[in-house]
Amino acid sequence: MYKITIVGLGPGDEKFLTIEAIEFLKKCENLFIRTEKHPTNKYIKNLGIDYKTFDDLYEKAETFEDVYNDIVDVLIEEAKVKDVVYGVPGNPFVAERTVEILQNKYNDVEFIYGVSFVDVVLTSLRIDPVDGMTVVDALNMKHISNDVHNIIIQVYNQMVAASVKVHLSEYYDDDQVIYIVKSAGIKNQEVIKKVFLWELDHFDIFDHLTTLVINPVSEDVRRKGFRDFVDVMRLLRGENGCPWDRQQTHESLKKHLIEEVYEVIEAIDSEDSEHLEEELGDLLLQIVFHGLIEEEMGYFTLTDITNRITEKLIRRHPHVFGDLEADSPDEVETIWNGVKQKENDQSYSDRMKSLSKSSPALIRAYKVQNIAREIGFDWDDVTPAIEKVKEELNEIIFEIDNNRIDKYEEELGDLLFAVVNVVRLLKLDPEIALDRTIGKFVDRFKYIEFSDLAEEKGVKNMTLKEMDELWEEVKEKNIDK
Repeated sequence: MYKITIVGLGPGDEKFLTIEAIEFLKKCENLFIRTEKHPTNKYIKNLGIDYKTFDDLYEKAETFEDVYNDIVDVLIEEAKVKDVVYGVPGNPFVAERTVEILQNKYNDVEFIYGVSFVDVVLTSLRIDPVDGMTVVDALNMKHISNDVHNIIIQVYNQMVAASVKVHLSEYYDDDQVIYIVKSAGIKNQEVIKKVFLWELDHFDIFDHLTTLVINPVSEDVRRKGFRDFVDVMRLLRGENGCPWDRQQTHESLKKHLIEEVYEVIEAIDSEDSEHLEEELGDLLLQIVFHGLIEEEMGYFTLTDITNRITEKLIRRHPHVFGDLEADSPDEVETIWNGVKQKENDQSYSDRMKSLSKSSPALIRAYKVQNIAREIGFDWDDVTPAIEKVKEELNEIIFEIDNNRIDKYEEELGDLLFAVVNVVRLLKLDPEIALDRTIGKFVDRFKYIEFSDLAEEKGVKNMTLKEMDELWEEVKEKNIDK
């Protein structure tokens, strides 16, 4: 196997080619350049240097990742018979995926460094990266933080710009200033356009040499992200923080966690997005609170929490991250439960026993029945489940008629369990169904309590018959408020 030398060709203008690179290119005999579109190639041609490009692979491949792997395969195949020189835009170690892949697949690789496009962009905009900087691929928008300079590459057309705009709207206001930098550092071609986020994709100036730059947002107007939230929580728990927050424990916070869960559900039921936004924040506060308590004790960190749940999601979705296929929610549930069973290495009955006893009984019943369903211990439709409800109802009636008080609890439990089966087979949630009925009962009871008759004689003085008549009246009118 022969050597592969990777040469950085700079960001586009010949003045950014290093002396080392020029001298090396003059002597090389087997030069490949990633794309003909790079402006430096004109200078290389004028030097009388021949080269081949991989532009044809861009036309054939379905994804950029396919192109990059194909390029690497060609270079390695060529290196079986002679030395290879591979020219890449900018610096080989800045946003050059083919270099990363090549290093993982081939051992004998050397480098001649080049000026990075990042250097030129920073110079054109007079930016000092010491304040913090992130380079982000527009095709894989991760690691955005609005308290540092963000340089976004590969914004090569309006469609990509539109996608970037949607993503950035999570971190910035619509009037956030963005710099569109095209052909940075190239004489008579460089364009720097200052725009607002909302209009980012309104311009037809994007190409393969276009970069976006967003400067840090000042603290007083910056939208706060998860990291900011955690920093505030750590401050409140710290030595100079809040006395109330410092004294909280898992035990003291349990009731707040339960309350916030139910308030989130209430916000969902009310279809009030603004209320839901607030309540989800309150719930997140409780989760982070418990995580910080553990972090302070040295047992695990917030990152351990997010790492664990992320790995679990990937592991339990092999139909997304692996080779399995699933076309329906039922198939997904089967895969999920199968992976979960292997993880826990428990018998089905042990899984039933391990369900949290602090959960509402309706929820536990629902989950127990679903575990039983995994081995086929379940009805195919709701009809026999309804018959089971009738059977259990007759049994409790029999016990009541015979005044067998010691059997009441057992038989009523059987009846409730059978009702949960009906609800589950109808693909509904028993907890939600009961909660809505409770709400409906309260609304109708309010109608009775504040009726004209109740005002006249007092609700406590009304007869059951009078209240029943009002109950039927509100049912008929379908008044639930």
